Amino acid sequence: MAFGDSLYAGYGVKQDESFPAQLEKALSAKGLKVSVHNAGVSGDTTAAGLQRLAFALDGLPRKPDLVILGLGGNDMLRGISPDQTQSNLDAMLTELKKRDIDLVLTGLIAAPNLGKDYADSFNPIYGTLAKKYDAELYPFFLDGVITDKALMLPDGIHPNPQGISKVVAGISNMVAEELKG
Repeated sequence: MAFGDSLYAGYGVKQDESFPAQLEKALSAKGLKVSVHNAGVSGDTTAAGLQRLAFALDGLPRKPDLVILGLGGNDMLRGISPDQTQSNLDAMLTELKKRDIDLVLTGLIAAPNLGKDYADSFNPIYGTLAKKYDAELYPFFLDGVITDKALMLPDGIHPNPQGISKVVAGISNMVAEELKG
């Protein structure tokens, strides 16, 4: 299950071009028989994600082998306290651990316009939580994508299908290893 916000949901792209759809194709190409459930909701903050996580998990036909969790971008864009973001993510990771579900956490980096103090509080969240929960971490979901206008939608926030392909190329081996392990 890919559980996140608009970056996962496929904002501005066709559903078959979304992160979960492209990841499923990439994993299948690696010989894995998988179905990646798209549990991305555009606009979700970590608080909204926390509220819907149990419902999303309980609505699946069976416990997922892996959850890829990517939330926090909307918290950052809204200037929500990094402490609150971390607390909400921590609660989600606790729920996944309680259910004995493996996890890949995808991180983000604070936008430069939010200032050094915000970045110093926000940027360590994902590494800290990955270490605490012994989870795999893909440190920056938009690594090598957000700085390339050719890979982004005109809004400069969301990747286009080619950008999503680059993200998938970066993370698919990690996800495949977690599924095999």
